[in-house]
Amino acid sequence: MDIQKLGLKSQYVILVTGGAGFIGSNLCEAILKNGNKVVCLDNLSTGKKENIEGLCVYGNFKFIQGDIRNLTDCNKACKGVDYVLHQAALGSVPRSIKDPITSNQVNVSGFLNMLVASRDAGVKRFIYAASSSTYGDSKSLPKVENIIGKPLSPYAITKYVNELYAEIFNKTYGLETIGLRYFNVFGRKQDSNGAYAAVIPKFVNQLINHEPPIINGDGSYSRDFTYIDNVVQMNVRAVVCNDNRAVNNIYNVAYGERTTLNELIEILKENLSLYDEKINTIKVQFSTKRQGDVPHSLASIDKAKELLGYKPSHNISEGIKEAVHWYWQNLK
Repeated sequence: MDIQKLGLKSQYVILVTGGAGFIGSNLCEAILKNGNKVVCLDNLSTGKKENIEGLCVYGNFKFIQGDIRNLTDCNKACKGVDYVLHQAALGSVPRSIKDPITSNQVNVSGFLNMLVASRDAGVKRFIYAASSSTYGDSKSLPKVENIIGKPLSPYAITKYVNELYAEIFNKTYGLETIGLRYFNVFGRKQDSNGAYAAVIPKFVNQLINHEPPIINGDGSYSRDFTYIDNVVQMNVRAVVCNDNRAVNNIYNVAYGERTTLNELIEILKENLSLYDEKINTIKVQFSTKRQGDVPHSLASIDKAKELLGYKPSHNISEGIKEAVHWYWQNLK
């Protein structure tokens, strides 16, 4: 996406942690194209070198293979940096249920390391990936930033702790922070393989291979699916924001509409069948509900619109159309 219109100057050094991952690599690419210098920190445990291979042609791109659990690596990455876009984390509710210790080490201890390194390096602002999982068992819809429930998974706990730490670092050390609660992000470069693949690339992979998509539950659960370009926009707006009311805040990053899993399958089949008509005939299979899953998710984006000027560019249909084109080119 063209981020020049958002007012991002080409004079900054921006660190993207988890920069070889799905969201991180898209952020690196967008910021590099705007002329800024990008430092990418990733240990390649879930990120992929192939996601950033095309970025090495930029003279202002630096890759550091390091781990946010190592404070020395964090200090090295933060040296001379103006802004931090902290995306590095171990995602997935099921993964955190299976291995809560590692999720905590990465998502909490690693997060704290990055806050300390950012503070000590004099970083102007620390912008981090928060999560809609923080809303937990709250049944209110749409989700409004100041109303949350109790977490339903170890992953959700780690992301809530991140918000608490960010607030304390602002109040105690004066480090500016902005938290972005992502709602079910999808798009180009998202991994379609593995046990913890997100639902959209997983469904796409199954459909391309003429396998029945497997839905946990009856398909009535709904999500506010959010295209990657909307996420890139919000990160950039968080960097360029100069309104004191907007800093040291938490924002929902979403489109503001919800789609059931059954509806999602139909949208995917409709778009994929343009490339392969047989996909239209594939039937869905249903399985048991997944532990820790929130039944429904819908974001209020009023706060982001008001304070950051957020204008999501892609709804679910527009995002799926672009994503499916990328998946078809890269998964076949």
